[in-house]
Amino acid sequence: MADVKLRKTLIQVETIYHEGGPAPEVPQKRAAALAVIENPFAGGYTEDIAPFMKDLEPLGVQMAGELIAALGGDATAIEGYGKGAIVGVNGEVEHGALWHVPGGYAMRDSIEKSMAIVPSTKKVGAAGTRLDVPVTHTNASYVRSHYDAVEVGIPDAPRPDELVLVLVMTTGGRVHARVGGLTKEDVKGEDGLR
Repeated sequence: MADVKLRKTLIQVETIYHEGGPAPEVPQKRAAALAVIENPFAGGYTEDIAPFMKDLEPLGVQMAGELIAALGGDATAIEGYGKGAIVGVNGEVEHGALWHVPGGYAMRDSIEKSMAIVPSTKKVGAAGTRLDVPVTHTNASYVRSHYDAVEVGIPDAPRPDELVLVLVMTTGGRVHARVGGLTKEDVKGEDGLR
């Protein structure tokens, strides 16, 4: 398989001081790393695309490291994560699914307490397409306070023969979460759910 051809990257970081109510003791941070790459399968149908996942692994590791650095450099502070892909219009949604393994495992291997599945989304779209990337708690998917999404996009990407690959990490749940359910303090960390 050909090398990954990277056109550009973007890191966005949000710091949330309050949401109209009392300010949290520590502001919550949310960051997204985006990489725009050439889609080697654009323009036609290729039966065996799975080997490209291995080629994407170094990019996933790089992006996960950049996210941790953007959020202060302490991997133990990461509490939420998610991933996604936007496929240019000459590709198919399955090309975005190639990001599941290299993107997800890059984050899980980079942080502690990451038993929960990494939520994901993908779509086909033109340059400027926006994507809501779902976020859940890194160690227990049932922690309701961490159900969230981070919107991402790049004005000139994806071009028709490109992919935009996305990783998201957060340092906490929603600032004023108060809908009950399992709390992060009560996580057992045995099955990725509770």
